[in-house]
Order: sequence, then structure tokens, then C-alpha cells
Amino acid sequence: MSGTSDAPASLRVLREEIDRDAAMLARVHAERLRCRRGCHDCCIDGLTVFAVEADAIRDAFPELTATGTPHPVGACAFLDSEGACRVYAVRPYVCRTQGLPLRWIAEKNGETVEYRDICPLNEAGGPDVTDLAEDECWSLGPFEDRLAALQEQHGEQGRRVSLRSLFRRG
Repeated sequence: MSGTSDAPASLRVLREEIDRDAAMLARVHAERLRCRRGCHDCCIDGLTVFAVEADAIRDAFPELTATGTPHPVGACAFLDSEGACRVYAVRPYVCRTQGLPLRWIAEKNGETVEYRDICPLNEAGGPDVTDLAEDECWSLGPFEDRLAALQEQHGEQGRRVSLRSLFRRG
């Protein structure tokens, strides 16, 4: 990282906020969420993360990234043989919110449109995601903006890094 401020500490604080808010939503949707250790349908190959997150993974797991073997192509490089995350404590933002009902705003044909989605494994056991109140969904945007600002403070601009590329051998 190129910046002079303490990115690891700032990222840690941001992660704590994300985890706190995600845990509150997980409690709201406890009946429907099937996410647990070993459930890895959302752990797809080819994910990229902010460079500041990639640096945090390298810093926390230097031996794994230097000499470890990535999971075979087709799933996230950081899955172990049982489908559990080997970097769970410092997993990227996208991994901290997967499974929750998601809500985001986008422009389509010049109009503002709200989209919603949820992992197919979590669709049953609750109301349709389109019927949920706004605060019952994880709103995409605010935390991503803060993460992007943190990265920019450290001279990384919009650079993203493939999770698989963190393995020096793989």
C-alpha cells in the first residue's frame, strides 16, 4: 500500500461495522439463512477485491499466500478441501454480506431502478425479497463507497486484485 495512514486499522474498523450490521440482518432473517461453514455456493472463482483487502489477506496469511496451494479452479482459491474459508477472519467485504437479501439502486434507460436479490439457497423460509422493507435488506453502496475511499487514501485508486492471484505459486 502506498498511503501513509494506517490502512489495516481503518480496514479493521470498517470490517467491524460491516460485521455488526450484517449480524443484525442475519438475526432478522435467521429462519431463512442457510449460510454456514462449508456452504460455499457463493464462493465463486474469479472474484476480485479491492487492493487494500488483498493486502490485508497477504499480511494476515503470509505463509498461505507464499507457499500454499489454491483451491482448484472453479471455486474461490481460498476454500479448503471441505469448502471452508481459509482466510475467514480477514475475508473481503463481498464475502461478509453474501447470503443476505441485497438491495441496490441503478440507472436503467435514464430511470432510477431498485433491484433486489438473495442467494437461491436462502429464498425459502421468508417473504419474497421484493416484499421486504428497505431496512430488511443489505443496501449495496454505502460500505463499498467507504471501502473505495479507504483504498484511494492509500494510493490504490480503483485497483482490484484477483483472489487467485494472491497465491504466489498459483
